[in-house]
Amino acid sequence: LSLQSSLAPFTQLTRVSACCDWLANICRRKKEHKARTVWLGCPEKCEEKYPRNAIKNQKYNFFTFVPGVLYQQFKFFLNLYFLVVSCSQFVPELKIGYLYTYWAPLGFVMAVTIVREALDEFRRYQRDEEMNSQLYSKLTIRGESIFLTTPYSSCFVRTDQLDGETDWKLRVAVCCTQRLPALGDLFAISAHVYAQKPQMDIHSFEGTFTREDSDPSIHESLGTENALWASTVVASGTVIGVVIYTGKETRSVMNTSNPKNKVGLLDLELNRLTKALFFALVVLSVVMVALQGFIGPWYRYLFRFILLFSYIIPISLRVNLDMGKAAYGWMIMRDDNIPGTVVRTSTIPEELGRIVYLLTDKTGTLTKNEMVFKRLHLGTVSYGTDTMDEIQNHIIVCASRYPPKVKATSAPKVRKSVHSRIHEAVKAIALCHNVTPVYESRAGVNGETEYAEADQDFSDENRTYQASSPDEVALVQWTQSVGLTLVSRDLSSMQLKTPGGQILPFIILQVFPFTSESKRMGIIVRDDSSGEITFYMKGADVAMSSIVQYNDWLEEECGNMAREGLRTLVVAKKSLTEEQYQDFENRYNQAKLSVHDRSLKVAAVVESLEREMELLCLTGVEDQLQADVRPTLEMLRNAGIKIWMLTGDKLETATCIAKSSHLVSRNQDVHIFRPVTNRGEAHLELNAFRRKHDCTLVISGDSLEVCLKYYEHEFVELACQCPAVVCCRCSPTQKAQIVKLLQQHTGKRTCAIGDGGNDVSMIQAADCGIGIVGKEGKQASLAADFSITQFKHIGRLLMVHGRNSYKRSAALGQFVIHRGLIISTMQAVFSSVFYFASVPLYQGFLMVGYATIYTMFPVFSLVLDQDVKPETAILYPELYKDLTKGRSLSFKTFLIWVLISVYQGGILMYGGLLLFESEFVHVVAISFTALIFTELLMVALTVRTWHWLMVVAEFLSLGCYVASLAFLNEYFDVTFIITVTFLWKVSAITLVSCLPLYILKYLKRKFSPPSYSKLTS
Repeated sequence: LSLQSSLAPFTQLTRVSACCDWLANICRRKKEHKARTVWLGCPEKCEEKYPRNAIKNQKYNFFTFVPGVLYQQFKFFLNLYFLVVSCSQFVPELKIGYLYTYWAPLGFVMAVTIVREALDEFRRYQRDEEMNSQLYSKLTIRGESIFLTTPYSSCFVRTDQLDGETDWKLRVAVCCTQRLPALGDLFAISAHVYAQKPQMDIHSFEGTFTREDSDPSIHESLGTENALWASTVVASGTVIGVVIYTGKETRSVMNTSNPKNKVGLLDLELNRLTKALFFALVVLSVVMVALQGFIGPWYRYLFRFILLFSYIIPISLRVNLDMGKAAYGWMIMRDDNIPGTVVRTSTIPEELGRIVYLLTDKTGTLTKNEMVFKRLHLGTVSYGTDTMDEIQNHIIVCASRYPPKVKATSAPKVRKSVHSRIHEAVKAIALCHNVTPVYESRAGVNGETEYAEADQDFSDENRTYQASSPDEVALVQWTQSVGLTLVSRDLSSMQLKTPGGQILPFIILQVFPFTSESKRMGIIVRDDSSGEITFYMKGADVAMSSIVQYNDWLEEECGNMAREGLRTLVVAKKSLTEEQYQDFENRYNQAKLSVHDRSLKVAAVVESLEREMELLCLTGVEDQLQADVRPTLEMLRNAGIKIWMLTGDKLETATCIAKSSHLVSRNQDVHIFRPVTNRGEAHLELNAFRRKHDCTLVISGDSLEVCLKYYEHEFVELACQCPAVVCCRCSPTQKAQIVKLLQQHTGKRTCAIGDGGNDVSMIQAADCGIGIVGKEGKQASLAADFSITQFKHIGRLLMVHGRNSYKRSAALGQFVIHRGLIISTMQAVFSSVFYFASVPLYQGFLMVGYATIYTMFPVFSLVLDQDVKPETAILYPELYKDLTKGRSLSFKTFLIWVLISVYQGGILMYGGLLLFESEFVHVVAISFTALIFTELLMVALTVRTWHWLMVVAEFLSLGCYVASLAFLNEYFDVTFIITVTFLWKVSAITLVSCLPLYILKYLKRKFSPPSYSKLTS
């Protein structure tokens, strides 16, 4: 019972931690979401209150800051242990020495931690304030709204910051409000919007619009086509909407996980070591009491021994590591080779040196999202970027030589000239698309962008193109560059302009949009000048090869372009007579009126036209990669890092970028995981995938969800064996889920990198999150642990700074532990010699000074050490593989330091006892001075590359100790320490404690050098 009461503070640690977790769960309790009714012009009628619509990346608020920081710190066994030890000094029977010996170091550590966290939190607050008060020149939607009206009844929005998809989405205004004659009528009518409760799903929405002041009341259903989600961008024009969700109720925020306090793997490893040290401390204390014979109040002696040996677990460990982390962050931000890099979380720089899985976004991260037309192939001739001027000359010749075409007839075919073939191919590309030209006047009132009438000004300067695919925009821009320009388009017509300024009008008869199932799109147009009807079609080679007439070059050239990383499209046409078109139109309209199997019947009618089409050309478009993406990915792959690309884009696009960026190496196969919808299909496909070796996996988000539902462990196990994985059509939530799966199933460290708002969840879930400052915003950058400006900077960030941070912290942490172990060993030897007395060897300022001014600067200077030069680390990324094995800090290295500490502590204490003369104070002087000298020499032994500040730190500490001897009359005999006897005894003990270690280091470097030494010699 007495022992139980004395050790009660230690037995309460688990209860305190459980209580803190319970309070944290209460604070995190979420408000239940409800459906709401929003009245136009009458916000006071809305029953639900809108959440604050502001970006917030802060971890704490004014009231939770201090409790939150203390909770995070005392979660570590090390800090909680020292808190209990310090509190024990208020008990008279347990008091050893002075109170400040224990409370001063603990207070200093907590003060440094709180100041560091306060600075980080203040920077987050400043960044949030900057973003929340920023004036936007682009139409970024900040609150989720229902689209009410626009001058053109519809608009395009960019959703790449929400779902990663580069396609522009068409949004349609509510019919009832779009028909209102004046804008002010929106506030005169009595109408409301009923919206379902806030949801995470970005692809669905259910709601109704009701106008009550009409007779009868108007009810209109609302879907995603009427909704404008937050974090999307209106591509052009002006829209007016009513806000339904704000802040944490928006889909962009709901798909973002709350920021968490990340703890590095090195910190967890050191935490385990401190627990082992605590166990050793208790065992040593029990041994001392046992050797004493358990006489008298032995439980009190036991606790006093625990306090005496408490330096086995050095309290300065955390503050040294925290200050080291701050130094690493400063070095990263000062690196001129990665300008603009910002360290937002200063607690995990060592994680950069332990990464095994890198999960990256595609759009804006690996690519610039800028499509460039690269190649046109006509079967017998191919044109690249350096011969585009020849195409322009052919277009000019055709425009001036050939008259308008006549209607299609059954006349026999003749071989066409190159001029004619090029002109037909370019015209097909200029007509077969869903692109709309938009003319904008920049001289609007107050700098606003306004639409200009298309028939007023066809100048190239104020024309922009909008479409549902950047590929189509690139194709239309290319036709403009070679002389055939799309100048106007609406629902029923479009106009092209020739190099001579002639306008070619076309009537749009039918449009067949692109779908992921058909992999093609088509359009039927009538030439308004000649009356000719033409059916144009373009699509993927797998879909078009069976549609076009027989040829012997399409398959081969598609393969050649794909190997170059180009996105290919096959373009074909078919001329129709008036009778053929009328017959098709009748069948097509009849199919659209069908009640059952409408889509199948419509597809069958369209397929009746898709036969024996004339192959015009093959196009190649490149999605431009970010600078140095290929060498960076190769460097990361050579470093042993497995790269997963998670994107919301289409499967074809993702596969193409994986090849062009060399994410898939040239000698690797690509296994495209077929779409699966149930358990049986997933089982069959996983079995097929299991038979593949050394291939890159490409899988869609829907198939991934099915596999994880039924075969989570099997899928992750197989995927982790792949050198690279591509996940397309991934939602933000799925990205974060994949990160967590890798963490749970592999136990390896993950790094996520992205530039959009849809990447925030993934970045925050990863052990190390890196955000790229993108063109579309800074949301990912602000939420990340590290912010960079270009993807290529990640190479130096990991290879150089990750390596240095991990190696330095490992050396610093173990040396600080050694510093505590050696003095605890001396205390154990001292107590055992003097009949196991629980009396301190060193007291007061000697103990405080030992861990601060006497050894602090040299020990902390280890943060400047490096084993290889930065150039070598980048040139030989294979060196990074050793870091992921954790060999710099392991139980093996820890045991080596323990043995060194025990040896040196024994030599120092026994040497001092053997060489002292008459007074005990001489033992203290000799052993303590030899201890300081030994520590300075051990720092020198640990250093691999000297920095001038290390030399300064060594001599500064030595000078501080020598100068302080004059003021330590309470502990030393000043007349003795200035004698030659004192000097030779200290030198002899120091030499015996250090010389063997120097000899062993020399022999090891000579006969068993580390892997990097061959590169640095």
